[in-house]
Amino acid sequence: MPLTARNSRLDVAADLLSLLHATTTEPRHDQQLEALTLAVAADLPVLLWGEPGIGKTAALQQLAASLELPLTTVIASVHEPSDFSGLPVVGDDPAVQGVPMAPPDWAVRLVREGRGLLFLDELSTAPPAVQAALLRLVLERRVGALKLPPGVRIVAAANPRSSAADGWELSPPLANRFVHLLWLHDHDVVVRGLGGTWPRAVLPELDPRRLPEAVAFARRAVCGFLAVRPALVHQLPAGEPRRGGPWPSPRSWEMALALTAFATAAGTSREVLSMLVRGTVGDGPGLELLAFLDRMDLPDPETLLADPAAAALPERGDLRQIVLDGVVEAVRKRPDRQRWDAAWAIMARALETGPPDLVVVPAGSLAALRQADWDVPATIGRLAGAVSLSRRADRAGARVVAAAGSGR
Repeated sequence: MPLTARNSRLDVAADLLSLLHATTTEPRHDQQLEALTLAVAADLPVLLWGEPGIGKTAALQQLAASLELPLTTVIASVHEPSDFSGLPVVGDDPAVQGVPMAPPDWAVRLVREGRGLLFLDELSTAPPAVQAALLRLVLERRVGALKLPPGVRIVAAANPRSSAADGWELSPPLANRFVHLLWLHDHDVVVRGLGGTWPRAVLPELDPRRLPEAVAFARRAVCGFLAVRPALVHQLPAGEPRRGGPWPSPRSWEMALALTAFATAAGTSREVLSMLVRGTVGDGPGLELLAFLDRMDLPDPETLLADPAAAALPERGDLRQIVLDGVVEAVRKRPDRQRWDAAWAIMARALETGPPDLVVVPAGSLAALRQADWDVPATIGRLAGAVSLSRRADRAGARVVAAAGSGR
């Protein structure tokens, strides 16, 4: 077969491949992509955990293209420790000038560009010696004697040890330097992407007017939480597998504070903030911090008692219950007739604006605080019917459950 004919057929094959690779992007709400871009905006190293073939590499390629950042991919498992710590180069007078550590070519290219996305792939297959060499790169952005410019962001990917080829557990010092995000496939995203349209990664839009407020809120939240939970400032997990994931330390709390500030300035959803915080300090401490954030926004019981008519109660049932219990506790600590009447007005407002069952327990506790010379306020009449109905419903439900349990 003539060479020109063979080349012609390859050219046609290349044209077909070009058509297959030609895809577009579209704005689409994707929580894990939003969490990734927020962490990248905060200039924090991110580690994507996911099974092989889940699309981690493709997501990073699309992220780099969307952010117009040159992508540099380094397969950590096929490199030697010296590839990250630098190779010694002996000069003319090493006794005077020392022996510099020469960086690899990919690091030089990143410095030359001044910006870029460094993708450390297959991190969980890197042996311990390579992981140790990566510590300085991930935290200090240094490769040998070279310091990467501020415009370089670092994202890594890893497979769980159960599905990694000759996988290793991540060392605790290296794991504690990352924001860990679990990467899962979305059926709709995959189907639409295979059809030629993938979601577009967009950096969060930060409100310049909210920046000081966001920083103050994040500092107040994290510092206030750790003040009441000092045991969580540093808590190295007992089991080796958990040490290779997110866990609380002063370093990871600093990252959680930064992410809270960025999420606040960007108006990020609670779900995305939850992914980021739990990916930084772990599930348990992260969920506790989120609960603390909820309580920070709750109104002060004394403010509510001072002006019951203007009382704004939370929509969420659990938070509303906390506020009503707080009002009763405030009256218990400093009881007087005026405060007791104000508390009943708040209970009535809660009944008007939310489920009546949330008022049952605090109303009963508030009634128990009545002193002999206190007249019953008129608002109690409005509450009595709802409380009685709720209690009857509870008793009826209990009878249904008991009957079902006895087989009747």
